[in-house]
Amino acid sequence: MAERAGARARTGAGRSLPKSHRTRERILDAAARVLGSKGYAGTRLQDVAAEAGLQAPAIYYYFGSRDELIAEVMYVGAHRVRGHVIDVLAALPVETDAMGRILAAVEAHLRYELLISDYTTASVRNAGQVPESVRERAAAEEAAYSHMWRDLFEQAQAAGELRSDLDLNLTRFLIIGAMNWAAEWWDPKHRTLDDLVASTQALVLNGVGRH
Repeated sequence: MAERAGARARTGAGRSLPKSHRTRERILDAAARVLGSKGYAGTRLQDVAAEAGLQAPAIYYYFGSRDELIAEVMYVGAHRVRGHVIDVLAALPVETDAMGRILAAVEAHLRYELLISDYTTASVRNAGQVPESVRERAAAEEAAYSHMWRDLFEQAQAAGELRSDLDLNLTRFLIIGAMNWAAEWWDPKHRTLDDLVASTQALVLNGVGRH
């Protein structure tokens, strides 16, 4: 997708970097695409190498095993979505209220997961498939991301913008889980991403907001 290529271009990926670094990134990019489409059990190094335009043995120069490569993809996916949402929130006008920040985070998460990042799509889709040892670094990022959402909800409740009877832990787990699950069922042929974002924001606003 153009949006994915544009995101990589904006980071400067592929420019003024050593060849070894560019090759490693190429392998990771390919692994993210294969993992996102075929899942943990179906991801083979031969497929990753073919996607990257390399011979399979070349992967072992950069990653010691299939699981090491997948673990890196999972970590990058979790790390990047968190960084993206943090950047979006930081760029909001200072007068944005607490609920407005939550709705902006909802949009940022969905657009990054479904449109921009192969890594995040792969990470979300395979979180329940990979062994714990493969998920370890990604799980730490996911925990930090969940804490960021906890802070958003606590701020909104303290500002009187959320229902006072909510269990904030359950609320954030349910909302994050619902957004992540969209990677499994969303089909742009049937619903645009704009529609999905708007419906999710309305669900959050009307479901947990104080009216």
